[in-house]
Amino acid sequence: MTAQNALNPDVSSRAPRSDGLPYLPLDALTDGDPAMLALIARGKRFIDRGLPILILGETGTGKEFLARALHAYSERRRGAMVALNCASIPENLIESELFGYCRGAFSGALSQGMRGKVVQADGGTLFLDEIGDMPFAQQTRLLRVLSEGEVLPLGASRPTPVDVQLICATHQDLFTKVEDGSFREDLYYRIAVGVLRLPSLRERSDRGALIARMIDDEWPGASLDVLTPAAHAELLAHAWPGNLRQLRAAIRYACAVASEDCIGIEDLPVELMRARAVVRHSEPAAVSRSDSTFAMHSPAGSPRTDERGQILHALAASRWNISAAARTLGMCRASLYRRLKTLAIPHVRDVGSELLGGGEDWLAATPALGERGALAAVH
Repeated sequence: MTAQNALNPDVSSRAPRSDGLPYLPLDALTDGDPAMLALIARGKRFIDRGLPILILGETGTGKEFLARALHAYSERRRGAMVALNCASIPENLIESELFGYCRGAFSGALSQGMRGKVVQADGGTLFLDEIGDMPFAQQTRLLRVLSEGEVLPLGASRPTPVDVQLICATHQDLFTKVEDGSFREDLYYRIAVGVLRLPSLRERSDRGALIARMIDDEWPGASLDVLTPAAHAELLAHAWPGNLRQLRAAIRYACAVASEDCIGIEDLPVELMRARAVVRHSEPAAVSRSDSTFAMHSPAGSPRTDERGQILHALAASRWNISAAARTLGMCRASLYRRLKTLAIPHVRDVGSELLGGGEDWLAATPALGERGALAAVH
C-alpha cells in the first residue's frame, strides 16, 4: 500500500480499529527504551510468584496495557482478566460491583443476584485501576479478601473462597494518601509488593518508534515517511502531558485530516501548536532550527504575518522552486500550495518572472505588486 493510499480516508482497505484494549505481548510494550526493558524484566519475575503488583505512572502511560500484558504472560492466562476502574463507579455501587450480592440483598437488586468482580476473577487476574480512589470502607473489605482469600457477597451467610492475581494501578502518590488518612496503611503495604513504575512518554527514548507504530496501527502500510520533517520534529519535541493516550489521539487526528500523501505540521492538533507557541514566546527572538517550526528566525508580528514572511523568504531563497521551499519549511508540496492559497500569496508565474531575482531584492520588489497579491505584508 502506498503512503498516499494509506492516508486517503476513502480507501476501502483502511483497517477498522477496535475500542477494546488488546493483549499485547510484554516485549511489544517497548522498542528498546532501557527503563521499559528493566520494568518488563521485573514484571516477568513478579507475575507468577503470587505477589500483588502495583503499577504506578502518570495518566495515559499505559498502566492497563501493562496489566493485560502481565496477565497474558502469566500462568493464569487461561483464566479471566477482570478489570474495575475504582474512579468510575459511584461509591454506593462499588461494593456490589466488587464483592457481588445475593438475591434480595437490597431493594432494586437483580432477582438472581450478581457475581462480583472478585469472584469473576477467580483463577485469573483482578485489575483494580485507580485504586487510590477506592472508598475507605471498601478498602477495609478488600484487605479482608486479600488476607483471608475469600469474599462475602452482600446478603450471603457464607464466604466464597477465591484465588486471584491482584494487579492495582494508580497515578496518585498512595503514600501521601496514607499520611493524610485517606488510604489504609495496612492495605498499602499489602498491595505495594511488586511495584512497577511506568516512565512518562517524555522520558522514553523510543518515542520515534512508538510514533511509527501508531501511524501503522491507524493505516497499515504507512510509516514515518509520511511525516514532514517539521511534523516529525514537533511530535518528538512535545512534552505530552497526556502521554501515550494523548500521542495516539494526536496521530489519529493527524491521519484523519491529512488529505495528501503526507502529514504536515498543519495537520497536527491545534493544542499541540498552542503549547509550542507558549514555549517559543518565552524563548529569545533568535530561535534555533531544532526549536523552530521553520528553518529561520521568526519576524515580529502576528502569527499569520510571521508565517507569511517565513514562506516568502523560503520561496525567494529557492527562486520559487516549490519542492525546495517546502523542504526548507518542513512541509510537503501540497501543504505549501494550501498555505499559499490561504495566505493569498500568488505564484511567481502569475506576477512576472522579474521577481526571480531572489534575496532582499526580491522582497524589496514585493510592494510593487499592490492588489495583485498581498506580498506587501512582509516586514
